[in-house]
Amino acid sequence: MLNVFARPSISRALVPLGARLARAGVTPDAITIIGTLGAVGGALAFFCNGRFFVGTLVIWCFVMLDMVDGAVARARGVSTRFGAVLDSTADRVADAAVFGSLTWWFAGRGGSRGLVLACLLCLVLGSLTSYVKARAEGIGLTANVGVAERAERLIIALVGTGLDGLGVPYVQAFALWLLVGLSAITVGQRVVVVYRQSAAAGPLPLGPPAASAPPAGPAPSGDVAPPAGVAAGAGNPPVGEPAAPANAAPGGAGPANAAPGGAAPGGSGGVAPVAPTGPARPA
Repeated sequence: MLNVFARPSISRALVPLGARLARAGVTPDAITIIGTLGAVGGALAFFCNGRFFVGTLVIWCFVMLDMVDGAVARARGVSTRFGAVLDSTADRVADAAVFGSLTWWFAGRGGSRGLVLACLLCLVLGSLTSYVKARAEGIGLTANVGVAERAERLIIALVGTGLDGLGVPYVQAFALWLLVGLSAITVGQRVVVVYRQSAAAGPLPLGPPAASAPPAGPAPSGDVAPPAGVAAGAGNPPVGEPAAPANAAPGGAGPANAAPGGAAPGGSGGVAPVAPTGPARPA
């Protein structure tokens, strides 16, 4: 909710600061990393030891850098995909440090199993809130709704914790359990919004179906290949005519390897041919 109503006003107020930092050569990614390290360090150093008021002030100062990095990016006129991923990842790390440190305190010297459960639920539901939005945007939908987005979660948790550090009784327990309920409502709101958008858009395509091979059938008669060893175009002999020997010479003149004059092949060892009968020719 604060992202809709308060963020534009705060962004306009941070424009001069973002311009000065951009001229000084400060990058948005550097601001994101510094803010995350400061928030994590403040949570571990103060919340784990029960020093809630000082820890709240330190964490709040570094968390506010999350808006300064956007102002610097707009002043530089450059926004990268890696910067967006880094910013979202840094938010999850800072949130985990805040609620993890509170869990550590209540599980130890704080001595409250009920608040241990509340802190764990805040951590899990906060991660689910961000995950539903990221997953929806990954498939082309939006989930920018909810009564407790990140800004509201931090305000509720840090204000309740800081007042507890000043000695106000029960305010921290009330804030944490209130945050559990609001976070659960936010997760439900985002799931419903994504469901409605998905139903209106229809199912996602799963890709073209696999092409099936055509059924095998008899080959056309004109495309039948001759058997192996048979030359193309050589058909069977006409009906009623004997097949010629494989070594017959063209024209039916006898074997292709017969010697001239009727001599048998193989030299003198062969059988002499029989002389023809009948009158001899005149010389």
